[in-house]
Formats: sequence, C-alpha cells, structure tokens
Amino acid sequence: MIAFVFPGQGSQKVGMGVELAGASAAAREVFEEVDDALGQKLSAIMAQGPEETLTLTENAQPAIMAHSLAIVRVLERDFGVRLSQKGEAVAGHSLGEYSALAAVGAFSLADTARLLKLRGQAMQAAVPVGVGGMCALLGADLEMAQALADAAAQGEVCEVANDNDPGQVVLSGHAAAIARAVEMAKDHGCKRAVPLPVSAPFHCSLMQPAADAMAEALAATPPQPMLLPVYSNFTASLTTDPAVEQDLLVRQVTGRVRWRESIEAMGAAGITHFVELGGKVVGPMVRKILPDSTQTSVISMDDIEALAKEI
Repeated sequence: MIAFVFPGQGSQKVGMGVELAGASAAAREVFEEVDDALGQKLSAIMAQGPEETLTLTENAQPAIMAHSLAIVRVLERDFGVRLSQKGEAVAGHSLGEYSALAAVGAFSLADTARLLKLRGQAMQAAVPVGVGGMCALLGADLEMAQALADAAAQGEVCEVANDNDPGQVVLSGHAAAIARAVEMAKDHGCKRAVPLPVSAPFHCSLMQPAADAMAEALAATPPQPMLLPVYSNFTASLTTDPAVEQDLLVRQVTGRVRWRESIEAMGAAGITHFVELGGKVVGPMVRKILPDSTQTSVISMDDIEALAKEI
C-alpha cells in the first residue's frame, strides 16, 4: 500500500521547478496559478533566487507547496496517474500538510498558496527576530528531548517542536532557553545539539498569534472533502472530516509535529511504500522510522516517469 508524503520548510532551493516547467505545460500552469494567486512572481524567485528571498518563510512555504503540486499535476495530466486511485493516504511535514490537502482536493491551488503566504507572514510576525530560536537534537529520543526542554526552560518557553525520527527531535522557544538547551544537551544524553538557522521559533506556544491568524483565515477558507484521508501532524492519526482537519491545522501552528508517530501509524495501517513528492527530506526520516518500508523521492521528470511506470 502506498502513501504520498510532502516535505516541509528547508526543502526549498534556487532552481526548484525549472526543469519541470521546461518539460511540462501542466507544471507551468501550476506556477502561473500560484503567481496569480499571490500577485507576485514567486516562480521567478524559485527559479533564480536570490536564496535569501526564497528562504523567507512567506516565500518558502508557498514555493515548496507549488513545487509539490506541480509534480502532482504532471502525474495527473501527463501520465494519467491520480493520487486518489493509487494511494491509501497522504501526509505532510508541517506546511507539507497543506500540500497534502491540496493534492487530495481539500483546498484549491490558489487558496493553498494564499493560506501558506499568510501562514508564513503570521509566523514571522508572531515573534520579533532574535527573540526565538530552534535547535535540533541528534541522537535523542522524545523522552530525552522533553527532559532537556523542561530543564532548559527556566521560566521561558522551551518545547518539543518536531519529533522527526527515532534519532532527531527539534526544540523551539525563547532564544536564551534554546541556547541553554544546546549547552546542556550532552549532559542529558543527546549526541549533539545544533542551533537551526531559522527566523522564528516554529511549533511552540510563542506562535499563538499566528495560530489566531490561521483560525481566522481557515474559517474564511475551510477545507473541503478529501479524496484520500490525511494523517494529521497534531494527532498523528487519520483524519477524514474537513471540519476536524480545519481545527487541527490551527492547532498545528503551536503544536508538535508528530512525524515519527504519524509514520508509525501509517506502517501499522499496512502502508509499506512512501512516495515523497517534491523533496528528499521526509523519505530519509521514514527509512529510520520504518526500516522495512520503501521510499521513493520524486523531483525530476525522470522521477515522475519512473514512478508512473512503477505504480
């Protein structure tokens, strides 16, 4: 059984989508639709940079989604492969959950682009630059990370933001608390702690203003029925009800990304093949979580062609 999974922030790079746009009118259409929806030439930033402009949260989020959805559109239009006919479920890492929802018809492409632009802006605005931070704990499990977060907080926010795989957990919160966590990591049994080059402390309680902004936006643009169920970041379980998913997308902004648990739940449901559309980020995590599973990364036209033959 197959699940389609979608990457999150960090998978953007200058030049993304250029080959697809050159090879397929279906891909070009996606990039044009997103440009029109946002009233900016995001496709030009994706193609040419500069990198620091593409990396801005408000650009990176819709760009990553557009790249993933261009692959979905090429699969459908050029190869006759529909996700809803080939897969059992979808999931996405953080913003990737929006890509997953767009891929199964819960949001239109234009609405997804606008929601992610707003999400990026709201996340950036929630906490002044320099006030928050994040760090990745390598060689740490959830229990170890939680104990470290509790010890490093000292009255400030220091929370588990991402439980990515059995050896990587991310903390988020006040910059000083994150700096303490990095210092104390080895004493708590972590192999290494790496500060992350992010502009805001994602997926922690400091993001509440962004959650409020998304609650308003999603009330105005609620998800529609889905062609396939989605595994929610917030619950790590299957969701089929658009009204429930709407609430979970709001909670996701301040809540932990329960990626490890989501993949474990998919494995328990009998999914053995994970196809990552638009990146090579979540596939390696899946490999660590479910070593016996198969992962396929789809980025180029050659990848798309190979996948179409395979499934």
